[in-house]
Amino acid sequence: MLTKESLQFLDDLKANNNRDWFLENKKRYEIFKKDYHQLVADFLDAMKPMDPSLELLEVKNCTFRINRDIRFSKDKSPYKAHLGVWLSTGVKGQNRSGYYVHIEKGASFIAGGLYSPEAEDLKKVRKEIAFFHDDLEAIIADKNFSKEFGNLDVTETNSLKNPPRGYEKEHPAIDFLKLKSFTATQKYDIKEVTQKDFVAKMSQKLIALKPLNEFINRALTTDEF
Repeated sequence: MLTKESLQFLDDLKANNNRDWFLENKKRYEIFKKDYHQLVADFLDAMKPMDPSLELLEVKNCTFRINRDIRFSKDKSPYKAHLGVWLSTGVKGQNRSGYYVHIEKGASFIAGGLYSPEAEDLKKVRKEIAFFHDDLEAIIADKNFSKEFGNLDVTETNSLKNPPRGYEKEHPAIDFLKLKSFTATQKYDIKEVTQKDFVAKMSQKLIALKPLNEFINRALTTDEF
C-alpha cells in the first residue's frame, strides 16, 4: 500500500509540475520515494514465491525515475505525476515480458505481457503464435486469466488492419498475429492503493498473467528465427 500522503504528493506535483515547486518540496519527495520503494519491495515479496523467475530482482530493478524524458515530447512537464512498478527478468538491451502496476489518479491499472517490442522481438513472438497458437488460446481461456483480464488488449493503434507480412488472412490465429503489443490489462480505483490488502490483492490478479509471460519469453529466448 501507499500512504495517503504519497498520493497527495502526486496530486500536488501534477498541479505544480515545475522545477521550483519540486525543489521546494524535496523533503516530501524523499518521503514519497521511500514509500514508493517500500511498495515495490512488498510486491517483490508477494510475487517471488509465485513466480521464481523474479527471484533475483531487487527494488532498483523495478522502479522508474520521476524525471520525464522531454527531448522529443510536446509536453515539457519535467516530472511524472504517476508511478509504476515493473517486475520482469529483462535487463538492459534485453526485452522480456513482465508484470506492471500503474498508479495514477483516474488511470490506474495492472497489466502484463510485452509492450511495443522491437521489430526482431515482434517477429519472434508472431512466429511462436503462428506455430503454437493452441498454447496461447489455452492460456487466454484459462478461468483465472479469463476472469481477471478477459483477453489480450486490442485497440486501433495496437493492431494492424491487414495481416503482417508472411501470414495469410485465413491463419487461425490472425487476430493475435496482427497485434503489435501482447498485453492484458485490468483497471482499478486508485482508492485501493491505500488499503492494507492492496499488494496481496493485486499480486493474486497479476499471477494469472504468468503463463502469458512464459509463452512470450519462450519466444524471445529461442535461438531459432
